[in-house]
Amino acid sequence: MSDFHKLTPGGLTPDSQVVAAGRPKRDVDAPVNTSITLSSTYIAPGQVGYGRDGNPTWSALEAAIEELEGGKTLAFASGLAAISAYFSTLSRGVVITTSKNGYSGLMLMLRKMQESGAAEVRYVDISNTQEVLASLKGSNLLWIESPTNPALEVADMPALIKEAKAAKIAVGVDSTFATPLLQKPLEMGADIVIHSLTKYISGHSDVLLGSASTKDEALLEKLSEARGLGGAIPGPFEAWLTLRGLRTLAIRLERAQSNALELAKRLSSHPAVEKVRYPGLPTDAHHKVASSFMKGYGAMISFDVKGGPAAADKACASSELVTFATSLGGVESLWERRHRWSNESASIPTNLIRLSVGIEGVEDLWADIDQALKKSQG
Repeated sequence: MSDFHKLTPGGLTPDSQVVAAGRPKRDVDAPVNTSITLSSTYIAPGQVGYGRDGNPTWSALEAAIEELEGGKTLAFASGLAAISAYFSTLSRGVVITTSKNGYSGLMLMLRKMQESGAAEVRYVDISNTQEVLASLKGSNLLWIESPTNPALEVADMPALIKEAKAAKIAVGVDSTFATPLLQKPLEMGADIVIHSLTKYISGHSDVLLGSASTKDEALLEKLSEARGLGGAIPGPFEAWLTLRGLRTLAIRLERAQSNALELAKRLSSHPAVEKVRYPGLPTDAHHKVASSFMKGYGAMISFDVKGGPAAADKACASSELVTFATSLGGVESLWERRHRWSNESASIPTNLIRLSVGIEGVEDLWADIDQALKKSQG
């Protein structure tokens, strides 16, 4: 943390942290932005040694996320690479309790771990606190994704983390949908928090990157070793782009959340929509829990289209402003029917569309969504 931050009474707010963190030292004529360091080789003797072990551009990004999350941070080649590195530190036969709905890449990884005997996986409704707690007996790891992708279920993280840690069970959190601006799992007692930096933190749909943050020095060492041995290192240019994208995270998320709430309200009464999932709606099943600890509800909406999968596909293909594509968290709005992917969780409705709401004008977004939904019913 810089002297500037130390001198600020009470520290900086997250809105200011995203702008100020990870900057170069304030020397006369020094650059305002961190430079891209393009080198695989470093002069000896020193701490880095080789380009797989460190890079000043990574370090700046890691320092910024560390300030936001409150835990030492490592950047990885992708969010899945960060998850894979953590899972590689687990003992064979580990018992994992996790959501039955979640990021499809993780769900596929868990199925393969179970099939090979590397893990026993207990799938639960992560929003049902009692069901989760009942499943924890005999577990070694509670893996929380909240809000879940794409069902947008919200776990009562303060309660679950408290109980898991009291039982000496490790806790990992994928907080990609929420970002550090809406929830901070490490402050609740989690052992590790993962982000797909590809999404909201970079925010421009132009990088693949991930991060892992922890307060556990021993775990940090294991993760660093796994990153180096696995070669899952970030590129310096991608790290620089992500750091640049981070600067506008607060204002991007504020606008996208505002858009999402308005769109969710309108979708709730649209004749082509069966069900809307958005925790910011007072009528949503997860609104009360989300309101109890989150600082916002995010900018992801999921909804079921009347007419089944074919109608949902037709809606996605009929949009003109909203882009029909996979991914989320960028400045542009994206949507897709999630079950067009074969590895989507079986419990997700086949007519569910996941909508990542961007920062466009809300009236323009609604006009496009409305016309696409109307076409889906024809």
